[in-house]
Amino acid sequence: MKLIHAARLCAVVVASLAATAFAHEYKLGAIEIDHPWARATVPGQSVGGGYVKLVNEGATADRLLAASSPAAARVELHTHEMGADGVARMRPVAAIELPAKGAVELKPGGLHLMLLDLKQPLVVGQRVPITLRFERAGETTVELAVQAVAPAEEMHKH
Repeated sequence: MKLIHAARLCAVVVASLAATAFAHEYKLGAIEIDHPWARATVPGQSVGGGYVKLVNEGATADRLLAASSPAAARVELHTHEMGADGVARMRPVAAIELPAKGAVELKPGGLHLMLLDLKQPLVVGQRVPITLRFERAGETTVELAVQAVAPAEEMHKH
């Protein structure tokens, strides 16, 4: 019986560690940058997507103006829109608004970071540095945790 309990405890610990291995947060002034991540890519794939939840705890609105990464020739801020013809299209945006005391989530099927001309594939478990530049808060470098699939919270939405 003790062996069964020990095995269950071990399984819970391993599952907890796996769940938190990719969880990470950053703070830049009033901006909380929660769990930046990217999907893994296949060899030869030249683009990748970056996702993150941005929370503005401040009383003043801010804007994400730009991003860059040594993993890609350039990074663009993008939106994902459904056209009148029913075809989804990704388009660059000049900035991403972050309201005071508000949040915006960059996620698949919506606003996101587009890493263009990747220098090598994004591999599961890898951490990819990306620099985010905000209008008011300034600039910080965070790491995208490369994952095989969307985080658990995304999976529950489908």
